[in-house]
Amino acid sequence: MESQTHSIANLFAQLGLPDDALAIDAFIVSHSLPHDIQLFDAPFWSAAQAAFLKTEIAEDADWSPVIDTLDARLRARQ
Repeated sequence: MESQTHSIANLFAQLGLPDDALAIDAFIVSHSLPHDIQLFDAPFWSAAQAAFLKTEIAEDADWSPVIDTLDARLRARQ
């Protein structure tokens, strides 16, 4: 089975968030993640969003690379 490559826009759509470039940038600017908090434990996720992120990371699934990108972008402002 081939793995898929997902974009940050695909990830935001999967999370039920606005997925256009301006909305994604606005989300990144308005949210930050301290280095001592796991991405899926961030208080700004719904329970379903957090569960999706946690599962995909734990399974090293197709979504993992783009989730890692989001994680890095949320921590870059620290």
